[in-house]
Amino acid sequence: MSEADEQSTILIVEDNDMNRDLLSRRLQRKNFNVVVAVDGVDAMEQMRAHDIDLVLMDMNLPIQDGWTTCQLIKEEPLWCNTPIIALTAHALTNDRERALIVGCSEYETKPIDFARLLGKIDSLIK
Repeated sequence: MSEADEQSTILIVEDNDMNRDLLSRRLQRKNFNVVVAVDGVDAMEQMRAHDIDLVLMDMNLPIQDGWTTCQLIKEEPLWCNTPIIALTAHALTNDRERALIVGCSEYETKPIDFARLLGKIDSLIK
């Protein structure tokens, strides 16, 4: 991993404590800075507070879902180029297409294959 990658900050938006903690620890071990949010409203606050290089977005969130949050991120000129990887338990083709329509760069189903997810992260953070 290059020095630039070591300094990359990933926002994990996940309402499940166990999933959020597991992803956080694994990404930190790969030298990523990690910021977490538990819902879409919290995610927007974290986007404003930090320089985020990539977002891992659970699509089924309380308060404000991932679908809406992705659209809001992509509508903001400061964040419109920030890559978003949708994370969902739904493996339907329709969900993948919908995630791409709302602005996600990639799509990953749960349970997460960490090696595959890491490959997607590395390809999106240049």
